[in-house]
Amino acid sequence: MKKRMCCLIAGFFIAIMGGNAQEIKLKIPATSLGQQIEQDFGLGVISVKYYRPNTMGRKIYNGMEPYGVVWRTGANNATVIKFSDTIKIEGHIILPGSYSLFTIPDAIEFTIILNKNIDQWGAYKYDQKQDLLRFKVKPVNLPARVETFTIQFADVHQEDCLLQINWENTGVNLHLTADVDNRIMANIQEAMKGEKKPYYIAALWCYHHNRNLPQALSWIEEANKPEKKTYNRKYWLAVLQLKNGDKKSAVISANEGLKLALAENNAEYIRLNNEVLKEASK
Repeated sequence: MKKRMCCLIAGFFIAIMGGNAQEIKLKIPATSLGQQIEQDFGLGVISVKYYRPNTMGRKIYNGMEPYGVVWRTGANNATVIKFSDTIKIEGHIILPGSYSLFTIPDAIEFTIILNKNIDQWGAYKYDQKQDLLRFKVKPVNLPARVETFTIQFADVHQEDCLLQINWENTGVNLHLTADVDNRIMANIQEAMKGEKKPYYIAALWCYHHNRNLPQALSWIEEANKPEKKTYNRKYWLAVLQLKNGDKKSAVISANEGLKLALAENNAEYIRLNNEVLKEASK
């Protein structure tokens, strides 16, 4: 009886384990882990999806990745870069879209390739006829060894940045630019035709780009006309008055901005208005 009961219990557990084995989906991390990075740039966004192999003590360039051979620029699927707005890479115009990023490593120059086929594993089915663009850049020696293959954005500004490809002791810097200023100015002029005119942000844009400063002053003056006075608008009025050479008016506006900032205990604009007063006293 005991023997029969033990057999029944063992059979029960075997049945359960067998059922669970069918339901469990095995998931293990990839040898080269994926990463997706995204960067606001110009008037759009750039994203990169790629996989990150490690050196694991191997020689990479002219070793595991031979010179003169098309490389997926990473591992697993081909690296994909997506642009939501028109930009330039090393002076070459790139329209919005998604492209695979291939490279051909070399000691003197890397060939950079944007290819229109984004659905491919590695570079095994790479077709040069699908290339959107090819150009060459010189690699640089990195100050420190990079174990994990890395693509990253660096030195990011409104209209230019670097897209860096770093691995082992070698780095490749791609210079990206965007024509933002001219487009923004065109948008400002169009917006000024509407009922709600963007005086405040238009004035700040011109100040930060050092253009149309007399026009920027007239816009910030319009932004200060509403009955409710604010310390930030008074501050920027003072800044643009000073930038246009009117120190006397700048002092008056900065003192008004300082009074408003003190009333609301805003430390940042207390400091900023005091800086204008100091500069105007020179």
